[in-house]
Amino acid sequence: MLMITSFTNPRIAQAFVDYMATQGVVLTLQHNTQWDVWLADESQAAQVQAELARFMENPADPRYLAASWQSGQTNSGLRYRRFPFLATLREKTGPFTAVIIAICVLVYLLMKILGDQVVMAWLIWPFDPSLKFNVWRYFTHAFMHFSLLHILFNLFWWWYIGGMVEKRLGSGKLIVITIISALLSGFIQNKFSGPLFGGLSGVVYALMSYAWLRGERDPQSGVILPRGLIAFILIWLISGWFISSDVSHGAHFTGLLVGLAMAFVDTQNVRKRK
Repeated sequence: MLMITSFTNPRIAQAFVDYMATQGVVLTLQHNTQWDVWLADESQAAQVQAELARFMENPADPRYLAASWQSGQTNSGLRYRRFPFLATLREKTGPFTAVIIAICVLVYLLMKILGDQVVMAWLIWPFDPSLKFNVWRYFTHAFMHFSLLHILFNLFWWWYIGGMVEKRLGSGKLIVITIISALLSGFIQNKFSGPLFGGLSGVVYALMSYAWLRGERDPQSGVILPRGLIAFILIWLISGWFISSDVSHGAHFTGLLVGLAMAFVDTQNVRKRK
């Protein structure tokens, strides 16, 4: 056995080994402090050294990148880290974020089991003066979703942005944004269409605009939404007026304005210090 060379990058080492396999040369990898390449048949050393010199000039050459497919080797011994899906979910989910997700899922299941009308009778915005002291109704409309796509869209953005806000700024800040945006977006939507509405989207739009403006004015906070994404959201929001009337447009625009206002207020002191 003759050691040919060592690589610090295992993927480059494997590419060279696989390429040489297509040339009829058997090389093996051993991992010590680096990835060592060993040759079994020392009579092929000159050929291997010549190919190694060409390989080092351009390891990204397509013929090397395709070698693993040509060699048909699946037992390279390299182990790649799996994406820690559940760990990532937990890492990016604060307690309040998780509670709201659980409530929305529970309400959705109840709506499917008992029927929309039964659950709406308990949770929608006060539809009669006699219900105006049912304080929960001013907020619980946000927990109702009427389709799988509806709840998936809202809960994804709630988890993504709400979790970021909670992790960076604390549960208190997320609770305040949620309460204010749910209340005001529900109030405006009730004026537009009456009490038969629901969904977390008013809160979600508030979080989107809050994260964007907070990131623009206070990037050190760690709360940020890329400009391209907020531009897409605005286009989607405006186009919704022309695509469908059966959407909570009032809640969406109100949430957007609430988020901007709260981010502006929260970053006033930051801007003054600059």
